[in-house]
Amino acid sequence: MTSLFKVAVLTLPLLFAAHAGAAERGTEAEAQAMVGKAVALIKSAGPEKAYKAFTEHPDGTFKDRDLYIFVYDFEGNCIAQGANPKMVGKNLIAMKDVDGNAFIKGMIDTVKTKKKGWYGPYKFNNAESKLIEQKKSYCEQGAGDTMVCVGTYLAAK
Repeated sequence: MTSLFKVAVLTLPLLFAAHAGAAERGTEAEAQAMVGKAVALIKSAGPEKAYKAFTEHPDGTFKDRDLYIFVYDFEGNCIAQGANPKMVGKNLIAMKDVDGNAFIKGMIDTVKTKKKGWYGPYKFNNAESKLIEQKKSYCEQGAGDTMVCVGTYLAAK
């Protein structure tokens, strides 16, 4: 075997593995689209029915790989959470990441001032990989004084 051929044979599986890992993550565009669908459901079905769908995701619409809806009111109370239903009902406004960023408060402040936008990066436990990873979240104002968000994990550098 030539050296170039050996390098290709050894490198191709690594490239495919890297591509497969990247494909398992949700994209920024997918996160924004999911928030749009969530806000539309709140308007059409009402907040309570929508929040239940976001937390329980019975048809999979609001849980896709590492993307999931979470909703907080402007006081920091978790109203819906697609990855960890145990967070619903808790006030998490003071929750900080490992670097001391009060990210829930930061997202709320973003929505209060801009009505929608990206917040981050911050560090959060990825339920899929079980690692603390960099993440940013796209949020829009929901019903009343609430925000509807989906986060996307940033690719490791």
